[in-house]
Amino acid sequence: MNNTRIESDSIGALEIPCDAYYGVQSLRGYENFHITGTRMNHKFILNIVRIKLAAAIANMKASSIDQKTGEAIVEACKEALEGKLDSGFITDAIQGGAGTTANMNVNEVIANRATELLGGKKGEYLCHPNDHVNCSQSTNDVIPTAGRITVIELAGELIANVTELISSLDKKAAEFNDIIKMGRTQLEDAVPIRLGQEFAAYSSGLKRTLKLLEKAVGEMYSVNIGGTAIGTAINVEKVYLDEIVPTLSSVTGYALNRAENLIDATQNLDGFVYVSGALKTMAVSLSKMCNDLRLMSSGPKTGFEEITLPAKQNGSSIMPGKVNPVIPEVVTQVAFAVIGNDSTITLAAEAGQLELNAFEPVIFYKLFESLTCMKNAVKTLTVNCIDGITSNKKRCEQLLFESVGTVTALCPYIGYKKAAELAKRALRENKKIKDLVKEQGLLDDALLEKILDPFTMTEPKNN
Repeated sequence: MNNTRIESDSIGALEIPCDAYYGVQSLRGYENFHITGTRMNHKFILNIVRIKLAAAIANMKASSIDQKTGEAIVEACKEALEGKLDSGFITDAIQGGAGTTANMNVNEVIANRATELLGGKKGEYLCHPNDHVNCSQSTNDVIPTAGRITVIELAGELIANVTELISSLDKKAAEFNDIIKMGRTQLEDAVPIRLGQEFAAYSSGLKRTLKLLEKAVGEMYSVNIGGTAIGTAINVEKVYLDEIVPTLSSVTGYALNRAENLIDATQNLDGFVYVSGALKTMAVSLSKMCNDLRLMSSGPKTGFEEITLPAKQNGSSIMPGKVNPVIPEVVTQVAFAVIGNDSTITLAAEAGQLELNAFEPVIFYKLFESLTCMKNAVKTLTVNCIDGITSNKKRCEQLLFESVGTVTALCPYIGYKKAAELAKRALRENKKIKDLVKEQGLLDDALLEKILDPFTMTEPKNN
């Protein structure tokens, strides 16, 4: 029994496994692009399928394909969205051709399944991949539109997780509000700060980067589907052009809109750079926070030891009892990856030429990776770290009162030069600032107590 069928394209003929829903162009791409060793993002594939479904509906309204063929395409797409055709999607995440292989892979899978629904066999193409499934479309409007929808979807998941992290930080800010510690600049003693204020600052920074991300993702709702090859809408009926975006919005559940200038939206990918830049900004803020958590929890006896992170696993294969800050560490590593991905995305977007950017596959590969890794990193940071952080109040007080940082509060009363002399003497003689001020009779005791109240130093004066 012959287990293969012969399919041909303009390059020549290839043997395709009889049971495969993919066709000759998919197989060529599979053989040419052994790059990442991973298939395209599954959500991305399904969003290409959603475009095919919407296009079939719009094409039937425009009488560009007959009702019977269109309905078979719609049914095949629904099966694909249910996961029944997953084995047919074989394309590597990075590929040449601006995503043509990805587009044709979906076209062939849907066409072969639709052909079966029409009573034919795989490879007979009673429903044709190009003439029917790809009708009124081009790789150049399908792939970027699917990319934008996928970004919206993945970003939504990340935004939900970041919102939970912000809530957790806000709770810790309230819990630690009465714990006063020594603030530090350049890792040197500075002036007092409340532990709760530090956590509130982390929350504030994340809220700001979240707004940036939400604004950037908002740009993704403008799509170029209908523009076909270069944005001029060649081979598209007006009815289709009017119907495709509303239909796709209905299929996806997202309020998409047609790009104001389809040519611009086809050749320029700056919107993806915008999203990546917002992700990079968020990654920087997250990593800085995690650096702080590692410092404040360092020790447990020879470091800061101001907070304790939840113990999640053994920290060493040789040092018994050692526990490492593994959750902040992994978040910082994700931040490094996101920052690196942003460089790739920026270079790829810049490399477009004239009416098209051929490097969309690597942009999507890296952007989807950044969104997915950030989503997962933020989740584990919230659940496995922030939620379980405890404060070490006595240690914070010990370090605070051993420091000479409180001398800064005396400057308005005794001057910078005298305050500096006191600080140096306190360090040299291992004495407290308060004792030295009393010894020299520089200030009234009651005033001195008020000035050196650590809590007072953590807030603006209430005149």
